[in-house]
Amino acid sequence: MARFNLFLILVVLGCALSLVSSNHRARKLFTELEAGQKRMRDLDVEFGQLQLEQSTVAAHVRVEKLARDKLGMKQPAPGQIISVDVGTAR
Repeated sequence: MARFNLFLILVVLGCALSLVSSNHRARKLFTELEAGQKRMRDLDVEFGQLQLEQSTVAAHVRVEKLARDKLGMKQPAPGQIISVDVGTAR
């Protein structure tokens, strides 16, 4: 009977250690999940900021102003504009 009690005690201790290990692993995974979600939110904010910056940089008025000021470009005269019609290939 003493051997059986010893066996049961060992089984209970094994189950307890397994439970503690499982809980620790679950908490560690939850912490990693939270960190990943925070990183995702931070990247979403950064993406929004980059989209706003891109729309500002690529605004037609800004591009035209830079072309005039820095590159010395100007609007062509009406006689300098050539229109080319591209037909569909058959």
